Amino acid sequence: MRIRFHKLAAVVVLFGFAAWMTTGEFSSVGSVAANKAKAAEVEKGKAPDANKPKAAEAEPKVPLRTVAVVTPPRKTYARAIRISGLTEADKRAVLGTRVAGVIDKLPVKQGQHVKTGDLVLMLAAEEKISMVDNAKQLVVQRQAELDAALQLMKSGNLPKLQLDTARSNLTSAQSLLETAQALLERNEVRAPFDGVIDRVPVELGSSIMEGGEVATILKLDPVIARGEISERDLGYLKLGDKANVRLVSGQTVEGTVRYISRDASSATRTFRVEVAIPNGDGSVPAGMTAEIALNAQPTDAVVLPRSVVTLGDKGDLGIRAVGKDNKVAFFPIDLVDDTPTGLVLGGIPADARIIVAGQELVKEGDVVNPVEADQATLRKLLGEATAGTQ
Repeated sequence: MRIRFHKLAAVVVLFGFAAWMTTGEFSSVGSVAANKAKAAEVEKGKAPDANKPKAAEAEPKVPLRTVAVVTPPRKTYARAIRISGLTEADKRAVLGTRVAGVIDKLPVKQGQHVKTGDLVLMLAAEEKISMVDNAKQLVVQRQAELDAALQLMKSGNLPKLQLDTARSNLTSAQSLLETAQALLERNEVRAPFDGVIDRVPVELGSSIMEGGEVATILKLDPVIARGEISERDLGYLKLGDKANVRLVSGQTVEGTVRYISRDASSATRTFRVEVAIPNGDGSVPAGMTAEIALNAQPTDAVVLPRSVVTLGDKGDLGIRAVGKDNKVAFFPIDLVDDTPTGLVLGGIPADARIIVAGQELVKEGDVVNPVEADQATLRKLLGEATAGTQ
C-alpha cells in the first residue's frame, strides 16, 4: 500500500518537532548565543555600557512652580467683633393697680414723657378721702387734749395716769391717719422712673380690677443694644470698650459696653453683651434689629485680599507663605476685622512672604520660585476684595 507524499511529510515534521522540543532551547534562533556572549563580556568588564545608567532609568527634571508673593506692611488694628442683636429699653415697667375701682383721673397719654412720681392714674375713692379727713380731725383733737393735759399736769391738777392716756390717744389717732392715707394712695398709680408712656390700654371712667394693667413705661435714655458673643471672643472684650451699632434703618450710633455676662447660654454657649447708647432725643427705638461692632484690644496685623485665604491640610483657614529656603509653609490666621478693602489678619510672622497668586496650586513643603507681585496684580486682588463687599 502506497503512502502518499503529504502524509509522509507530516510524519517527518512531527518527528523533527519532537526532537527540537527535547533539546530545551525555546529562545529565538541566535538569541541564546548572543546573550551568553554579552554576559561573558560584562563579567570581563568589556561591555561598553556596563558602567553607564540607562537612558530609561534617568528621571526628567521638573521645573519649579512660580508663585507671586508680597510682604505687606504691618499696622496696629483694633480688633472688631461683629455680632447681631437688637435694641431694647434700659428699663421697662408695666404699671398696674393695687385695688379695684373706677378710673377717676388719667392725666397721661401714649408717647408722653413723665418724671419720677408723676401721677399716671387715680381711682375714684370719695369714702377714702373722707376717712383721711376724719383721721386728720381726730389727730388735731387728740393733740389738743394732750396739750391741755400737760397744762393741768404742771399745775398739779391732773394725775400722771391721765396724761399717759392722752398721749396714747394721740398716737392711736396718728396711726389711723396713716392707715387712711395708705388706703388712699393705693388708688393712685405713679411713674416709678423718668421715661415715656408707651401704651395706655384703659380709658377714663372705666372699671378696673385689682392688678389690672394701666400703662407701659419705657426708659430709652440710654437705649441698650443687646447681643450674644462667642466664648472664643470673650477674652478680647472688657467693660468700657467702645462699640459701633448699625441699625437696620441705616443709622449708625456709638455706645459703650456696660455689661458682659459671666454665665453662658446652655443652648448656644454664648454670653450676653449690653452696649449703652446715649439717646436723649429718643431717635433710637427699642426692638430694632442691629449689627454691633465691638472694638476690642488692638493687635498687630496686615490687610490682605480675601482670595489669599485658603484651607490647610487639617481644614483650618490660613495663608500660604514662602520661607527663606523657598519652601511653602501654612500659617493659620486670626481674623481681626473684615473691611471693604480686605481682611485684617493677625497671627502671621513678620518676615513671611505671603503667596497672593498660585497658593492653591502648591502645598506645604513644596519648593517654589517666588517672584514679587507687581502693582497691577495687587490692584486687581484688592479690587476684587472691594467688589466682594458691595
